[in-house]
Amino acid sequence: MARQVLGYFVRNPQAIDNLEGIVRWRLLEERVHKTFQETESALTWLVQEGYLHEEANPGGAPLYRLNTTQAERALAFLALDDAAETDKNAPAKQPPKTLL
Repeated sequence: MARQVLGYFVRNPQAIDNLEGIVRWRLLEERVHKTFQETESALTWLVQEGYLHEEANPGGAPLYRLNTTQAERALAFLALDDAAETDKNAPAKQPPKTLL
């Protein structure tokens, strides 16, 4: 928690708030920022592995869609993750934890 709070203030050195404000708004913003970065990493990995296509979007951010030629492979990958959840001792081939 200390890292999250400090991370917010380092990225926003002019910020000033009380405990309630930090809890309600700042930490929510911090979690959104972290989730954004993790999702971006996951999308990059999924594109590199061929599960998703990344398409240019003129005037906007890239768009992502399923690579339908890899749908069966994607289902197998998801099944591995489900199996790992069922049996915590079973290793599953998956991206680094930050990408999940």
